[in-house]
Amino acid sequence: MKLIIAIIHERDRQKVGDALLQAGHKFTNIATTGGFLRDGNCTLLIGADDDQVDEIIGVIRESSCTREHYVNQPPVDALGAGGMLMNPVKVTVGGAIIFVVDVERFERV
Repeated sequence: MKLIIAIIHERDRQKVGDALLQAGHKFTNIATTGGFLRDGNCTLLIGADDDQVDEIIGVIRESSCTREHYVNQPPVDALGAGGMLMNPVKVTVGGAIIFVVDVERFERV
């Protein structure tokens, strides 16, 4: 058994969740915040049999997308001492970060 941890952009939450449910996969959704842009994310926890992992990753890949976003400046605490403000910078947000972890034990009580 595996635990799939998928971090997706908040804008993709509904589409990814609907696609996973449509494919018959259950998950837990946790609201999270990104560390760099401090933007809204959600983290999905999905328990899966080993043979389901590739299918689930495929559903997430098809249901989430990347987009370009302009950032005026990094968060103040990222500037450091004597840091200078920067011109707007184009960054890519969205898509998914996915971790697949072995589960040593699983119980439903």
